[in-house]
Amino acid sequence: MKSITIKGSERESVGKVATKALRNAGAVPCVLYGGDQPVHFSAEEKAFKNLVYTPNAHTVVIELANGKSFNAVLQDIQVHPVTDKILHIDFYQLFDNKEVTMEIPVRVVGTSPGVLLGGVLRLNQRKLKVKALPANLPDYIDADISALEMGNKLYITKLASDKYKFLHPDNTVVCQVRISRAAMKAAQEAAKAEKGAKKKK
Repeated sequence: MKSITIKGSERESVGKVATKALRNAGAVPCVLYGGDQPVHFSAEEKAFKNLVYTPNAHTVVIELANGKSFNAVLQDIQVHPVTDKILHIDFYQLFDNKEVTMEIPVRVVGTSPGVLLGGVLRLNQRKLKVKALPANLPDYIDADISALEMGNKLYITKLASDKYKFLHPDNTVVCQVRISRAAMKAAQEAAKAEKGAKKKK
């Protein structure tokens, strides 16, 4: 999985006044969990642009001014309800031998026979939650729709991998090919025509 580097500074004071001053200065207060104790730090808001405003999933390298460095994943983010300004971010530290939970984007691959016949592809799950060792986290989960006929569904069980496990029920529908109104109308008209032809006989 691709990684993004965030450069920041460890916070000495974590009170409300210090936090407000940080935000006024264009910085985002952050906490890194998962280690022996939480690490409080801050970084410029623009440093998170490629991490937050993207459909892709990334791991993060947090480099602090005191020389400390941590591998992590984004755990939680708080944004202002009106301005969408980032208020706070929680990260979770990664360890090579410890599984982590992460949401991974779904990428549709292949061509569906059902879509070629006029069906409509509906992506039910844009992201899927997986649990894996950091080295096994995929950039995408490929959903192959090559076998989907009109009305078919692709279940999560078809996407199983030895490298990670899904944290969803087996009956989760990832995507499906629905019959479009135009295709349904064409089928009804064809059925009527066939019925009429039989009557004439």
